[in-house]
Amino acid sequence: MCFSGAMTAISTKALMEQLRLKYQQKPWTETLKLVHFCMDKPLQRLDGNAPGGPLVSCMEKIQRTLNAKSLFSMMNRLESLSKQKGLNAHVSPSGTSCYITSNMFYIEVQLEKNGNVVYVKLAHLGEAPVVCDDLLQHLRMKNYDAFGKILEDLSNLYQIPGDSEMKAKGYLALQALEKDLYSMFLLDRTQDVNRVTEVLHGKVGHLVPRTGGAPMNIEFYISPYQVLEATLSPGSQVCGTKTVVTLEGTDMLYKLPLSPLLVDSQAGEDGNPVFLPLTDELSMDLPAFFVLKFHAPIPMSSSSIEEIQSLTGIQITGLKLAPLYELIVQSTLKEKFSEDLSTRKSCFIVSLPDCPKHCYFINKGSEEADLAGALVSKIPFSHPKCVPGVIEILRHQLAYNSLISSCVSEKHINEDDSELLYFEVVPHKNTSFSVFFLHPAKENLACEKSNVAFI
Repeated sequence: MCFSGAMTAISTKALMEQLRLKYQQKPWTETLKLVHFCMDKPLQRLDGNAPGGPLVSCMEKIQRTLNAKSLFSMMNRLESLSKQKGLNAHVSPSGTSCYITSNMFYIEVQLEKNGNVVYVKLAHLGEAPVVCDDLLQHLRMKNYDAFGKILEDLSNLYQIPGDSEMKAKGYLALQALEKDLYSMFLLDRTQDVNRVTEVLHGKVGHLVPRTGGAPMNIEFYISPYQVLEATLSPGSQVCGTKTVVTLEGTDMLYKLPLSPLLVDSQAGEDGNPVFLPLTDELSMDLPAFFVLKFHAPIPMSSSSIEEIQSLTGIQITGLKLAPLYELIVQSTLKEKFSEDLSTRKSCFIVSLPDCPKHCYFINKGSEEADLAGALVSKIPFSHPKCVPGVIEILRHQLAYNSLISSCVSEKHINEDDSELLYFEVVPHKNTSFSVFFLHPAKENLACEKSNVAFI
């Protein structure tokens, strides 16, 4: 046993000596960089359930939290983040530039000797590089999560089947769509129009073009509470419901425009934009479609979903039908009060100024076709002319959702209270509903039926 132990010790000592001799000619910074590189590899393979997974997860969080305080540490951070997002990273011979690359685009990050970021440029395939202020600010603020999210968005632009040429065609189609949407945005815009009016009444809402890594987004609805806030607090920046305009790969071919289709800046006789016909010269069959993607799923009625599908000619997949009111209640609780989605409570106490407390019972209805709904995360389409119609349907649905969600609060009824005023909200077809309550002068129930109309 002693002889075996001695041999083991000698072997270990000899191995360490060989390692020392191998790396004694290399500077310490290169060795440290190699160690960091080797430590990064397991981070992409281990999950939380694997041996060492919790430790790796903890180390990732520490790495994200630590600020890069030198050129070397900033380069390591960029290289590590690039690998996590499936991209390549290369450092220039001068050691002050980092290039994050894919087959379709690259990002150049120029640094100073102390690690401060000078500028960030983005170049898509075949285009000249442009300065990206959003990426620059994220790196200067050490907001690596936001920087990584933009890297993901850029990569997702090209996640369509086919070779580089096919992916480039998909990017051309997205550019053509964005130009048409921006032209529609300018159609009915005047110098004195405010943002709230644009959001609620513009053909494509309040549109912000794609800048660098940030995709084009459209703000298309603001609730009455937010409109009141904007009116009472001039200069306040209320944020309504937005959708991101992007491209997604599919298993089927769709005819997408490769150049803008809007004829000119003038609308037709009916007030709607005039588009060129989608000919073979202006379009191409691609394994992709355009998408309006929401930051949070929107509860939508079956009738609204069918109306959108009829308008776009493309099915919205992955939907799970459920009672519409249940979806609205659950989404409201999650958004406003961070409550568990599994809650089954239906009675909510709402306090109103100079008025007795109201108790609303939300009748969630049944899963019949005309009372059912689904959570919609994205809407596919293939032609820019679909967008104004889709936005009008979305505005109507969100106005309805806002009205129903106003009856929801974090306060639930626990026992009968004679001082409460009780109401029951019952859904009907489309966007109509009834409210039952005790008649103030007679000992019987009264009913008020309403239908939501977005104005």
